Amino acid sequence: MKILITGTNGFLGHYIIEKLISCNHFVIATSKGANRLTFAHPNFIYEEMDFTNEKMVNTIFTKHQPEYIVHAGAVSKPDDCEKDKPLADKINIDGTAILLNASKKYTAGFLFISTDFVFDGERGMYTETDAVNPVNYYGDTKVKAEELVKQYEHTWSIVRTVLVYGKPFNKRNNILTVIREKLENGETYDVFNDQVRTPTYAEDLANGIAAMVEKNAIGIYNICGEEIYTPYEMAIATAEFLQIDTSLIKKITAKDFAQAAKRPLKTGLTIDKAKNDLGYKPVSFKEGLRRTLE
Repeated sequence: MKILITGTNGFLGHYIIEKLISCNHFVIATSKGANRLTFAHPNFIYEEMDFTNEKMVNTIFTKHQPEYIVHAGAVSKPDDCEKDKPLADKINIDGTAILLNASKKYTAGFLFISTDFVFDGERGMYTETDAVNPVNYYGDTKVKAEELVKQYEHTWSIVRTVLVYGKPFNKRNNILTVIREKLENGETYDVFNDQVRTPTYAEDLANGIAAMVEKNAIGIYNICGEEIYTPYEMAIATAEFLQIDTSLIKKITAKDFAQAAKRPLKTGLTIDKAKNDLGYKPVSFKEGLRRTLE
């Protein structure tokens, strides 16, 4: 199957491409700007594409006529969305609408990558059917994009995930690699201990996405880890793995540190549906940590 992926120069892109190619799909990787991927494979091609540019999107779709779209591109930093709401709207909402419209012409399946930040964080461990109630603008744009996806007339699916980590590609760091850099430089690191998450190993997320594509899954699926951690606990585990003094890790709360975007305190997602429907089985956080840092 010909699968077009957006946002492939981002952190997650490498993992998704690698997994889909291993499943014998032909991947059309797209991103804004030059190719920063290191793939060389007969089932891989890169096309520069700004998915907020309707003309460019239609040109690429006409050229390749994809059968499935994995929409991973987004402004995903909550503070950036809060500081520039028109840009967040343009990329996260309007860009999704442009892609859906182009996909419709080819009756292509459409998979949208969303977030746990669609929830308010009042209780945590949300299911796919729980009511959304974002507390920041990033979550709000994702909710609005989800609504557009749900109106798509062909096969659609939404993946909600949580705090993704893994080996960095294209110098795209994530929470664990940022912590490692700080600690190895002997710097202290302030990290939240009042936020609860179910952190997601990037390879697991890619495996879940591939399973959804293979099974032509429809609807919303939570794809994340199943163990509950605070970012502080993740940082302590990282320091212990690296055998670095844990006293460099400083525990803070949302009250101690001002951020442009409010964060939901308790998210975390239940993955029973993904386990039952897709055979999804994430690695333990300890194993994901090892694979990330070794």
